Amino acid sequence: MPTALPSSPSIHWLGSQALTLEMPPPATLDCQRRIWWLSQQLQGGDGIREIVPGMNNLTVELHADSPLAAALPARLRKLWQQAGQADIPQRRVEIPVCYGGRHGPDLDEVARHCGLSSRQVVDMHCASDYTVFFLGFQPGFAYLGGLASRLATPRRAAPRTKVPAGSVAIGGSQTGIYPAASPGGWQIIGHSDVVLFDPNRQPPCSLQPGDIVRFVAIEEPACWK
Repeated sequence: MPTALPSSPSIHWLGSQALTLEMPPPATLDCQRRIWWLSQQLQGGDGIREIVPGMNNLTVELHADSPLAAALPARLRKLWQQAGQADIPQRRVEIPVCYGGRHGPDLDEVARHCGLSSRQVVDMHCASDYTVFFLGFQPGFAYLGGLASRLATPRRAAPRTKVPAGSVAIGGSQTGIYPAASPGGWQIIGHSDVVLFDPNRQPPCSLQPGDIVRFVAIEEPACWK
């Protein structure tokens, strides 16, 4: 049965040309499907420049002097009350991961925080089906819902200035993969060689909202301490 949702989302302007609809946490797949549906309904609307689905929120950016501006808040509320669930294909994608050792320097720290062995962390991380809620932070970065609550681990107190591309990490109640090297504060537990973003490919992002992701541990001596 779908999770009951608050009837009145928060809707507020970001400047004069962007409007955000936002639901309170926690993020749920049911809420996210409704956001995807809302995005579909608004696609191609006159005066709309861009639609950006996020985690528990959706932002609509308008062209300057868009005729929609005055009526858009009421329209978003009405559509939310009518919201269904988007018909988005759900592909199943397996991501091979080398856990621990030099590939996952924070695996032992995550294990200590969770009161588990490193092997138990890996087994639990590979046991869940994760849903791509949305793409953000950097091109191809998929925010995944479905991390076991037992594995939730706070971000690092001191973020790294450079997290290697392909790093599989946990940050709070979420897990994800860094498509490109960047600063980051998530706990790195493994590495994957899967290319998540390629601007010369169509579509350029390997993962899309709605995809189901499963991590598969690679059994190699280098992965374990």
